[in-house]
Amino acid sequence: MCENTGVISTAPASSEAVVAEKPRLIFFYSRTSGPCRRVEAFLSQVLQRRHNHETFKLVRVCAESHPELVEHFRVERLPTVMVVERRRVKARSVSPRGRKELEEVLAPWLR
Repeated sequence: MCENTGVISTAPASSEAVVAEKPRLIFFYSRTSGPCRRVEAFLSQVLQRRHNHETFKLVRVCAESHPELVEHFRVERLPTVMVVERRRVKARSVSPRGRKELEEVLAPWLR
């Protein structure tokens, strides 16, 4: 069973709630994938190194457990990391190859 550290709702939200929310950092993964485990480690390094654990609401989405979310967000390959802000995908990285690549994608939100 895949664990999920957050909930993604596709239901409409009030405009005040959307503005007050932290950007969601969504990590689409497979529990049997070595590349997914590597990217998860890169992601942890980026957040720890830059002291940004509280910058995002981290949501882990297991592709096997939530194929409807994979389809909804048009995820074609795993691992995929994306930032969703104000109900829109603002950044996406498909199969990032290292910490530096993730830092570049997440740079607008990192301190």
